[in-house]
Amino acid sequence: MTEQFIAGIVGAPFGLKGFVKVKPLSGEIDHLLKLTSATLRHDGKDRLLAIEEIAAIPPAVAIRFAGCDSPEAAKSLHGAQLIVDRKDAAPLQSGEFYVEDLKGLAVNDGESGRVLGHIVNIIEGGGGDLAEIRLHSGEVKLVPFRKKFFPAVDLAKKQATLQNLWVLE
Repeated sequence: MTEQFIAGIVGAPFGLKGFVKVKPLSGEIDHLLKLTSATLRHDGKDRLLAIEEIAAIPPAVAIRFAGCDSPEAAKSLHGAQLIVDRKDAAPLQSGEFYVEDLKGLAVNDGESGRVLGHIVNIIEGGGGDLAEIRLHSGEVKLVPFRKKFFPAVDLAKKQATLQNLWVLE
């Protein structure tokens, strides 16, 4: 299971004290307001930085990292990914999953139980999330990631059950 997640993207400097705007990928900010440190991934390098101040500026947060005391220093962080541990990620509601936990799950036929393929990714679509499934034939199909099509997801067994196989046609 993935233990770290990209929780946000660092944007432009904010103010004169070295704050940066961070746009959360989950759309939620409450979990970010509790952070005392975070890893910034920028240009392929990870740096663990202490957080000196943090404030809500919905729909984002303003963060001042240790050693970042000016707009110029803040500008150097632009585009970095804010990486957090699983315990600091956005909390899940009932029936929700982290996308990283769904990647690689076997997709089983709800009637026969045979493995049809694997979930490659979850893509945000206009009408909801879509599971990108690579079938054993190599073909890739997009299926709405809804209870109607995936009535059972078992992370412990690393499998998802697909009903209504007509959706693959």
